[in-house]
Amino acid sequence: MKELIISSINHNLNNAIALLDAIDLKTYCNASVGPYYSSIGSHIRHTLDFFDCIIDGLDTNDIDLTARKRDEILSTNIDAAKDHIYMLQKTLLSYIDANTDYLIHVTDNMGQGKVTVNYTLESILAHANSHAIHHYATIGYILNQLNVELEVSGFGYNPTTPIKKREGI
Repeated sequence: MKELIISSINHNLNNAIALLDAIDLKTYCNASVGPYYSSIGSHIRHTLDFFDCIIDGLDTNDIDLTARKRDEILSTNIDAAKDHIYMLQKTLLSYIDANTDYLIHVTDNMGQGKVTVNYTLESILAHANSHAIHHYATIGYILNQLNVELEVSGFGYNPTTPIKKREGI
């Protein structure tokens, strides 16, 4: 199961690379679309932050999703974001043979303060993948509002979305 999850994540990260290869820096950094006025770069950075929290906390069994790095270079530099994705993919592949027969403590803020719950490595990685897809959908909305047409098949759609509706951006 872990191999399938990591393969799925890497597929979605490859979609991000395809997106980054297809847009220019002005589009990547454009924060003119309401109501949140966030850029594609800020959404890419945010999804990478989520994965970084997992990687950073795994060895100590204390993943804190509120301890994001928020490295603005990833929000403003396409090549840095791509390099970070490649590093992340390599790290994720190293987890395929890792022992995962234990619970991992994951801390997040649910809106009323921090709470720590138990996950497995597979469940936190599946959560991170769904989180990325959610932000990819927002990126699709931003591109639409900027009148930028691209085709990255399935980008921003949950795999359970009916195929007739899952066209990509």
